[in-house]
Amino acid sequence: MTSPTRGNLFILSAPSGAGKSSLIKALLEKHDDIKVSVSHTTRAPRPGEENGVHYHFVSVDEFKQLIDKGDFFEWAQVFENYYGTSKQAIEDQLAAGIDVFLDIDWQGARQVRELMPEVKTIFILPPSTAELENRLNGRGQDSQEVIAGRMAEAKSESSHYNEFDYILVNDDFEQTRGELEHIVIAARLEQKAQSSRHQALIADLLK
Repeated sequence: MTSPTRGNLFILSAPSGAGKSSLIKALLEKHDDIKVSVSHTTRAPRPGEENGVHYHFVSVDEFKQLIDKGDFFEWAQVFENYYGTSKQAIEDQLAAGIDVFLDIDWQGARQVRELMPEVKTIFILPPSTAELENRLNGRGQDSQEVIAGRMAEAKSESSHYNEFDYILVNDDFEQTRGELEHIVIAARLEQKAQSSRHQALIADLLK
């Protein structure tokens, strides 16, 4: 007989084009007890985006009220838009035994780590600069000027790799997905989690 155990919180960060979104999607398709936090944002929805699914879309005034109430694990202003992660939503999912992934940058990771030091942090690197540029060009969505900006941003993001617990190089997608899954499984098997999950068994064995 097992006892309910608290979920684990993970942060996944990567430069644009490293494959982070695809890795998260593949992980969620296989595990229904893993969720990705839905952030709040003040930017307008893009075509196909749904409120509460992709983001919680709020006004600037609403967002600032949430800041004042201390409702965010982390938040940032990116150009004219705000983005933030709700404390309560995360806490509710963790308490229900669900593992939660935060898709945030290194700055957000620093903020979350201060509030929850036990968070597991993972950084995804592309296999090379050339491959990263190929992936960004392959999207066919951005101008060369935008891509150049994303490449510069990727260099800046990647310089913070040493602030993370795990580094995955996304060269072979299936291998990287498997490595990410192994990190989740290892976290679930840590002594603290297993002691909580198997209290009755351990008590019986130690009688």
